[in-house]
Amino acid sequence: MYRLDAAIHERMRPLIPGAGYRLEAEVWLPAPRDEVFEFFGDPSNLQLLTPPWLDFSIKTDLKAIDAGSTIEYQLRVHRVPVRWVSEITVWDPPKSFVDEQLTGPYHRWVHTHLFEEVEGGTSCIDRVEFSVPGGELVARRLVLPDLKRIFEHRQRQLVTRFTGSQSDGREQPAGKFPTLAIWPEP
Repeated sequence: MYRLDAAIHERMRPLIPGAGYRLEAEVWLPAPRDEVFEFFGDPSNLQLLTPPWLDFSIKTDLKAIDAGSTIEYQLRVHRVPVRWVSEITVWDPPKSFVDEQLTGPYHRWVHTHLFEEVEGGTSCIDRVEFSVPGGELVARRLVLPDLKRIFEHRQRQLVTRFTGSQSDGREQPAGKFPTLAIWPEP
């Protein structure tokens, strides 16, 4: 269903104990960039993009996102309740935005969302730099598998939302399969 982009695969290497990590996911959507960005600008859509097994809820009453917005979430990670607060540190419609964890389960979480016009649609790119408490063991056994599942869910939901079908993305333009990779930071 998902394949690694060759360029991403080149950058992957064995995990380094104690290192931070990078995640990169990309999916092409058959919709104009303005429409895709507007979808992400509505905080209520975070619920749609988050897997049900995380029991995710937004605690902040926010109608729109902008630079400086803070959003508080509640979720469960392996049945443990987690409070997460993030701040939108960059807001550049319709090209990009960045959310950074202020409080939450990670030592560091910086999530850059990029939106590029490609082949009559929009390439939706997630780049996340993060570090986890507990080091390599916790990362390998819990965090990395969970993030893979979360971002695969996110990509499926986006394809469904913007195509109206329960697709795995295979009918996307040539070379536009959803991609997902996680590797240690240099």
